[in-house]
Amino acid sequence: MSRTDFDALVCFAQSLAPVKVRGQDLPRLWFFTDRARISDPTAVMRDLPSGSGVVLRDYVALNRADLAAELARLAQEQGLIFLVGEDAELARRVQAHGLHLPERSLERLRAARAAWPEALLTTSAHSRAALAAAHRAGADAAFLAPVFATASHPGAPSLGIDKLTTLLENAPLPVIALGGIDGTTVARLEGLPLAGIAAIGAMTP
Repeated sequence: MSRTDFDALVCFAQSLAPVKVRGQDLPRLWFFTDRARISDPTAVMRDLPSGSGVVLRDYVALNRADLAAELARLAQEQGLIFLVGEDAELARRVQAHGLHLPERSLERLRAARAAWPEALLTTSAHSRAALAAAHRAGADAAFLAPVFATASHPGAPSLGIDKLTTLLENAPLPVIALGGIDGTTVARLEGLPLAGIAAIGAMTP
């Protein structure tokens, strides 16, 4: 992706109304790591505006603990919110701000909340039922995906604007759009009641 894509996402995110979660602003711009597509996530993190969010998504990286520690340190230096995907123990060990759980792991969210009450807890969701389940389990926000066709899940059906709009109606928790969002598609999200946007490939500065 180009610098134009990155700048467009930053500009759009900053236009969204801030949403408070646990007494502080929820990040409006999120970067999900994927070293298969962006080999150096630290380069992206150094370019993100302060207050942005980062999720360590590389679930099967061999050196994941070391990577988590490195990204947690950099997030602290850069004023970013850092979540570790799936691994609550690792998230607490590196002093991350919280935990992200894929929808398939949503049943673990209640236990994570009980063990780590001050954490920022997010989940991914692909339907209205998943949004409701995330809310009941105590999630602070949900990443609704994939909004558009995405390289992360080639061939997976995307929600599209019409379904996204429907799912956002009376959503029980803050919703962040994820999947296929770049400098072109982000304009199609204008006017929707989103708490934020998230991307992988378009974050290349």
